[in-house]
Amino acid sequence: MPLNPVISKLANKLVVLASASPRRQDILRNAGLKFEVVPSWFKETLDKGLFKAPHEYAVETAKQKALEVARRMPFKHRKTPDMVIGADTIVTVDGMILEKPVDKHDAYRMLSSLSGKEHSVYTGVVILLCHDKENEEVDYQLIDFYEETKVKFADLSESMLWEYINSGEPMDKAGGYGIQALGGMLVECVHGDFLNVVGFPLNHFCKQLDLIYNRSTSSLDLDSSSVSLSENSPHSNSHSSSAKHRPSSSSSKQTHHNKKSPSTSPLHKVKRIGSDSEASESSLKLVNSSSKHADISDTTTVPLMTSRGQLSEHEDGEPKKKDLQKIMDLMDGFKASKALFTASKMCVFDLLRSKPGLDAEQVAQEIKASVKGTVCLLEACVSLGLLKSKEQNFQKPVYENTDLASRFLLSDAPFSLHGYIQHCDNTIWPLFSHLESAVKEGASQHDKAFGKKSKDMFQDTVYYNQEVKLRFMNAMHSIAKVTGRAVATAFDLSSFKTACDLGGCTGAMAYEFTKAHPGLSVTVFDLPAVVEMSDRFTPLHKGNRMSYVAGDFFEDELPKADLYILARILHDWPDERVHILLKRISDACRPGCGVLLSEIFLDEDRGGPSRGLLQALSMSVGKQRSATEYSLLLKSHGFITAHVRHTDNMLDAMLCIKE
Repeated sequence: MPLNPVISKLANKLVVLASASPRRQDILRNAGLKFEVVPSWFKETLDKGLFKAPHEYAVETAKQKALEVARRMPFKHRKTPDMVIGADTIVTVDGMILEKPVDKHDAYRMLSSLSGKEHSVYTGVVILLCHDKENEEVDYQLIDFYEETKVKFADLSESMLWEYINSGEPMDKAGGYGIQALGGMLVECVHGDFLNVVGFPLNHFCKQLDLIYNRSTSSLDLDSSSVSLSENSPHSNSHSSSAKHRPSSSSSKQTHHNKKSPSTSPLHKVKRIGSDSEASESSLKLVNSSSKHADISDTTTVPLMTSRGQLSEHEDGEPKKKDLQKIMDLMDGFKASKALFTASKMCVFDLLRSKPGLDAEQVAQEIKASVKGTVCLLEACVSLGLLKSKEQNFQKPVYENTDLASRFLLSDAPFSLHGYIQHCDNTIWPLFSHLESAVKEGASQHDKAFGKKSKDMFQDTVYYNQEVKLRFMNAMHSIAKVTGRAVATAFDLSSFKTACDLGGCTGAMAYEFTKAHPGLSVTVFDLPAVVEMSDRFTPLHKGNRMSYVAGDFFEDELPKADLYILARILHDWPDERVHILLKRISDACRPGCGVLLSEIFLDEDRGGPSRGLLQALSMSVGKQRSATEYSLLLKSHGFITAHVRHTDNMLDAMLCIKE
C-alpha cells in the first residue's frame, strides 16, 4: 500500500515526526512524506516491569513521545501540528528488553546475548491527529499499533563482536546493531518487515493512513460523539465495530470508553485544554487501537492523582509495627551512615578510647564543635549501639565506646574499618548522592560527584594525589585485615608452594595467607604507585615469604606462581578486561595451578545479599556475579571449580584448578 493515495490529503497539513532518528526520517522521506522533525523531550524512563508484553512498552513510549511534542508545539513553536508521529523500537531476547547501549561494554553484553539466537524487534508507532478548537482547546485522536519482526543472529566470535563494537555503529541503535549497515553481517535471516528492524514499519504505517483517510465511513469532525470505520483493521485477528465516546464531566477532560462495545477504529477522541501545557499525563485516558495481536477492547489508562490523604482502593487495615519499622529503618539508613561517618571523621571513638568518660561539653571542646551538635551526634551514636552513656549522681551523662566501636572503629584496632569508613564517606557517599542520574543513565556519576571525568577510576585514584592515594589504600587495607583470615583459611592450600596476590595493594591479605599456610610464599603484584607506599602499611609483615613486585596485570608479565589470588578484583572491571586478565593468568599457569577468587557471591536468584546488590548501584564498569557465574567465567579459561566457600565474613571464596 503506497503512500500516494493519501499524499494529497497530507499535502497542506503540518506533519511532525517526534524522533531524531535519521533512519526513520530516511524511510519516511523516501516514501514521499513531507514532515518537520521535532525530537521529543520525553525521558524514556518507563518501568518495564509494569508492562505485560514488550510491545506494550514500545507503544507506550511512542505515545508519550508524540504527546509531549503535541503539547509543546503550540507554546514553544507557536503552532499546532495536524499530525504527530511517534515511534520507539526495542529488541527483546530471553524476556529482556534491549534498548540503546550506554557504552561499549553494554553493547558487548547485548550483542553477546543475541549471538546464535533468534530475537524479536518491536516498533511501537503512534499517529496523533491534532485539531484546534474554540477557547484554546485542542482535540487529539490517537492511533497506535506495533510491528514485530524476527531476526536470527549467526554465532559471533569475540573478534567479530569487538570489531563491530569498535566501529561505533552500535551506540545509537536498539539492541546494539544496525541491520541496514555493518550490523547486517551479524544477521543470518529475517522473518517479517525489514524496515521495521531499521526503525519504522512503513507498510503497516501506510495501511493505517489508508484506513484513516480513504476508508472511514464517518467524518473526522471531532464534534461528533461517535467515530467508526467500516473496514477491518489491517490484521486478520482484528474485527470491526464502532464505539461511542462522550466527554467526561470531570475537570480533567477525560474521555471514557464503553468496554462493552469494543472498537476496531483506530480513531479515539482525547480532549484536553491546550493552554494547560504542563498538566500531567494523568489527565488523559487513551484507548488502544486495533494493534497487531492486541485485544482491541483494552484501555490504557494513567490514573488521576488522588487527593492528599485519600486511602487506596485496597485498604489492608492497621499496618503492623514491624513492617513500618523495616521501612523506617530503610528510610533512616542514610542518616545512620552519615552519623557513623561524621563521628569517625571527627575522631570521636579515638578520643573516647584515650579519654573515656567525657561529657558532651568536653567532647565538643576536644573535637572543636558546637555543644548542641555534639550532644545530638553522641546521642545518635548511643542509639546506634556505638557509644554508651552513664549518668552518676544527677551529673551530666558521660560517654564511652561500646565493644563494637572498640573492635572496628578505632583507627588502630586490629580489625579497624576506619579507613574503609573514610572511603565510604569521601568516595561512595558522593557517588550515591547522584543515584537517580546513575540509574537513568546506567553509568557511574564520577564526573558529577567529583567534577572530573574518569576514564580509568582505579588509575585515577592511585595517581591523582598523595592524600587520595593513601585514603584509598587505607580503605583496601581495612577490608583486607577484616576479611583476610576468613579467605586465607577457606581451603587447604598445602599443595601450593608459591602464590601471587594480584592487585594485593598493601599486602594485608597476602600476610594472612603466609600466617595460615607456613609452607606458602606470596608475591604481591600491584601498580608501582601502590608498591612504593607499601612500607607505610606492612613494615611488620615483610619476611622471607612475602615480597612485592610492581607492574600492571593487564600489561606486564605476571610473576610465576602455583596459585593466583584475585581478592575483590574482578567485580571492578568490564567483561572485556576480565577476560583479558583471566586469559593472561591461564597462559601463565600449567595444569594443576590454581586461582583463588574472593568476592561477594550473589545468590543464584539474585535476591541477595543486599550488600553486593547495593554496591552494584555505584554503576561502575564492572558487575556483581553469583558463584555459578564466576565458575563459568573461569571455566571459559580452562579452570575447573574445586571448592566454593560462603564464609561468615564480608567476602566469599572459590578455588579453581587449571585443567
